[in-house]
Amino acid sequence: MDTLSFKTKSANKDTVQKAWLLIDAEGQILGRVASEIARLLRGKHKAYFTPHVDCGDYVVVVNAEKVVLTGNKITDKEYARYSGYPGGQRTRSFQEALKKRPEFILEHAVKGMLPKNKLGSEMFRNLHVYAGPDHKHEAQKPQEYKLT
Repeated sequence: MDTLSFKTKSANKDTVQKAWLLIDAEGQILGRVASEIARLLRGKHKAYFTPHVDCGDYVVVVNAEKVVLTGNKITDKEYARYSGYPGGQRTRSFQEALKKRPEFILEHAVKGMLPKNKLGSEMFRNLHVYAGPDHKHEAQKPQEYKLT
């Protein structure tokens, strides 16, 4: 009997190859674009994906202010935060958040889809979101990534 021996390769910080990807969020549905960004940040699209290693790519997102919500979420969605003091819970509607800081909306959605540990924080640092069409990462030559 001829047995084939396969070795499982485990990625580490030295063997991971990171790319720069550019995503245009104009006209995209918030949750769908956020889940795809989280997948790219995590590295799940790579053959050598390893859960305990940051093997994801750098992602630059432009036109974050032009992201779309479905249903009544534009009027009903709220973002809550809590100061830790009694009566310290504050809420902000989607429209207020869009006016004040449009990048927050996409960052908040993606952060909720990443692991809640040090590795998730490290992956989140690889995300760069911009409200308009301009970004400051031309030197990295990000490749345009088409969302399906």
